Amino acid sequence: MKDKKSQEEIIQGFQAMRNEQRSIASKISELQQDLNEHKIVIETLEGVDADRKCFRMVGGVLVERTVKDVVPALVSNRDKLGKLVESLNSQLTEKGADINGYMEKHNIQVRGQGSEGKKEEKEEDVKSGGVLVSQQTN
Repeated sequence: MKDKKSQEEIIQGFQAMRNEQRSIASKISELQQDLNEHKIVIETLEGVDADRKCFRMVGGVLVERTVKDVVPALVSNRDKLGKLVESLNSQLTEKGADINGYMEKHNIQVRGQGSEGKKEEKEEDVKSGGVLVSQQTN
């Protein structure tokens, strides 16, 4: 009975680690999207007159500024977002290594990962599948 409980605790610990990994990955995705938006806005504002007025959302409030005031703040935010994404990527890598070590330590096998032959068969099926394109005649 004690072994069963420890197995359940091991599984719960493993699932908690995987959930942490998923949350880090989703945060990276969200920040990557913000980073891309910052890059697009900066590129757009580079070709605009510096004295032209623009609007910026700050803490849920739309604020009127000039382009010359907004661009340095956007560049700073973009750089900070880039560093944060790099940091989270390293955390994600560490978490993956921790999970692999935990799996090896407790001999955990995830269903679907143990069979290498089946993966190769599935890949061959995908490779042989074509794309159907319909051509309309006028």
